[in-house]
Amino acid sequence: MSQPAHEPRKTLDPDRVAEWLACHPDFFVGREGLLQQLKVPHPETQGATSLLERLVHDLRRRAEGAEFRLEQLLDSARHNESQYRRTRELVLALLEAEDNDALGQALATQLSECFQTPAVALWCPSSLTDRDLQPPQPPRHVLDEHTGQRLAALLDGRASRCTRLTPTDWKRLIPHVKAPAKSGSCTIARLTLGDPQGYLVLASPDPDYFRASMDTLFTEYLADILVRLSLRLSERSHG
Repeated sequence: MSQPAHEPRKTLDPDRVAEWLACHPDFFVGREGLLQQLKVPHPETQGATSLLERLVHDLRRRAEGAEFRLEQLLDSARHNESQYRRTRELVLALLEAEDNDALGQALATQLSECFQTPAVALWCPSSLTDRDLQPPQPPRHVLDEHTGQRLAALLDGRASRCTRLTPTDWKRLIPHVKAPAKSGSCTIARLTLGDPQGYLVLASPDPDYFRASMDTLFTEYLADILVRLSLRLSERSHG
């Protein structure tokens, strides 16, 4: 009598196996020995490793990644705290200025000491200085038509901007500080309170110190403070 033929061996669909295991996460409870027999690709070398070893490896990598992200967050928090403290010292020094020349001096000193900004110029329209007993002292300067046109051209219709600063522009826009032999960089912000009230220029001989990709929010914030303090001090001295 002939033996019945064996049915062909069926192979389970891997996707269906994975789907079934996902629906039965407790399958390996009581089957821990099976976990030790499973082999999975090694993440760093050719060959296979046990599932438990792979899980340990993955958990270690996740822990290292979490530790790195935490360190980044801590670095960012420390940087923000430092920026806040320096900005606070700057604003307090500006508030203590008794006149516009003292305001300009406090600005230049704080930016140099706290923010490592080598050069600063504050260009004011003649309406803010024409009744002063003496000409404004650097870093303050009276804004003339030629300088105003050049600053407007560098801003190119924006409220603020970071850009390269040629030695020629340096001599024109920051005349009280010796110009570098090669192009540096600067950030420019328009002083505006209803009407245009001048320009703020921060500069460095380093061409990459103020890059075009940088955010100018701090420069605009500083310009907003300066224009208000400058107008208030001007009214006080002329009152």
